[in-house]
Amino acid sequence: MRILYLDLDALNPNHLSCYGYHRNTSPTIDQVAAEGLRCTNVYTPDAPCLPSRTAFYSGRFGIQTGVVGHGGSAAQPKVQGKGRGFRDHFDDHGFARQLQRAGYHTAMISPFGQRHAAWHFYAGFNEIHNTGQGGMESAEVVQPVVEKWFNDNASKDNWYMHINFWDIHTPYRAPLDYPNPFENEPVADWMTEELLAKHMKKTGPHSYSDLGM
Repeated sequence: MRILYLDLDALNPNHLSCYGYHRNTSPTIDQVAAEGLRCTNVYTPDAPCLPSRTAFYSGRFGIQTGVVGHGGSAAQPKVQGKGRGFRDHFDDHGFARQLQRAGYHTAMISPFGQRHAAWHFYAGFNEIHNTGQGGMESAEVVQPVVEKWFNDNASKDNWYMHINFWDIHTPYRAPLDYPNPFENEPVADWMTEELLAKHMKKTGPHSYSDLGM
């Protein structure tokens, strides 16, 4: 069996057509969803990014791993202490390690471990391809690495591939000549000048420009 995990950072299913969004925003994802299983009752045990991915790959809640936030002690895994053997919990019991034991070749295309200095994220992987821009990569940077790996490995069996795309997480950088199919659509009824003014009075940030991006 071949397992492909597409990690689309910050993607909200509410804006995917296959989950009922009224705009045709995701034709390629919709095609994949039509051929497979679409889940509607899945929740993250921890948030944001680092706690969420740590929980996913460790199979444990943040209250157990110690990773419950970004930065400081909240981002630092708990010291395992005397109970640790030659390897730690992340390697002994993590998802990727279990796939290895089941005979899978595990591979990842992602800078996430370096982005957060979260080296436990790489536990259990045979291959790690760091795209090198710390989560600011556009798809044009990631895709050539993806295509090379699949040209070399797609025909093989029993592999697991984790691919990290960041475009939704970063400032909007589509080329000027990229089509804008929603340009002439009316603004949603709930988006009023009154609501916008009320929002702008609240504590920021209000847009990516407020974050220095």
